[in-house]
Amino acid sequence: MNEQIRSLFPVTNNFIYMNHSAVAPLSTRVRDAMTELVADVTENGSASFERWYATQEQARRGAGVLVNAKPHEIAFMRNTSEGIAALANGIDWREGDNCVTCNVEFPSNMYPWLRLEAERGIKVKTAIEREGRIDPEELFALVDERTKVLTLSWVQFSSGFRSDLRRIGRFCRERGVLFVIDAIQGLGGLKLDVERDYVDAFAADAHKYLLGPEGIALLYISDRVIEKIRPVVVGWTSFKNYTDYLDYDLSFREGAARFEYGTLNTVGIYGINAALNLFLEIGTGGIEEYLIGLTDYLVERLASKGYVITSSRRPGEASAMVTCTHPVYKPMELFRLLMSKRIVTAPRAGKLRISPHIYNTRAEVDELISALPEG
Repeated sequence: MNEQIRSLFPVTNNFIYMNHSAVAPLSTRVRDAMTELVADVTENGSASFERWYATQEQARRGAGVLVNAKPHEIAFMRNTSEGIAALANGIDWREGDNCVTCNVEFPSNMYPWLRLEAERGIKVKTAIEREGRIDPEELFALVDERTKVLTLSWVQFSSGFRSDLRRIGRFCRERGVLFVIDAIQGLGGLKLDVERDYVDAFAADAHKYLLGPEGIALLYISDRVIEKIRPVVVGWTSFKNYTDYLDYDLSFREGAARFEYGTLNTVGIYGINAALNLFLEIGTGGIEEYLIGLTDYLVERLASKGYVITSSRRPGEASAMVTCTHPVYKPMELFRLLMSKRIVTAPRAGKLRISPHIYNTRAEVDELISALPEG
């Protein structure tokens, strides 16, 4: 871990911060990029609009490089929920069709599908998480000739379980099933390659492992499936000639940008662009390697103190998130104890969740362990 990277995160002066699965602190680069835009608008109004647009397209390209997608396969949304809802609602469903998922998804990746079940007559079929793991074979067994979508969180918010995207995605591709992922708990901390992993579409807000601000998210839709998902909400920027204000041609823009239906969050785009640039400098492969090593060390230290690890640490299933329990203390008690010592974690689903990032160190892990009561 490079000390230069750590110096970009002033939060390290105030806390041992290991809660990136909730909200990430901003780097000085992200802060400065957003304040630069705010100052520009304050002082110049819209005079710099061409630079705003150039930054937007730079961020689109950067996101494409990060996940091995084409820039036009990337759209900007307000959050993960909006992205997944756009995907769910844009599919041409027929009564009796079904969607396959699991029973421990974050609500962002459940409510859009459950609403379709309630209102459109589709069936949501759920595999069961067992001992912190989701068996791909159980997912596969639920897929039939009426399955249109298999959707999962890449990393589960309550356990840190990491699904094998490549294996699941290949299964879906061979059967013509759309593979949709909620990528928010992995993107930035782990390496995603949408081509290698057979991902058809994903959504991910910037404010977790992407180390960006809230209110700006990435939506990826592959060229392979873009015509199978139609925008339900449209606005002036959804169509090809959107800068010709009196041309009411209903031809959609190329690629995922057709899902951008109005003025974008320019401050957020400046922030996510700065965050993406940092990831591209470091390289996500190196970040994943560092974080798996750091969380392996965390797991070892927790176990040595008597804590029960509830996250899978099998090869390919481990993520940058670790969850654990204590035989006596409840997660909220542990969370409050750590907060009293300026160590930030989170209680989630009956477990203590610890989620470090690239600027965290083994020395900070040691401090966290020292602060915890014995198991």
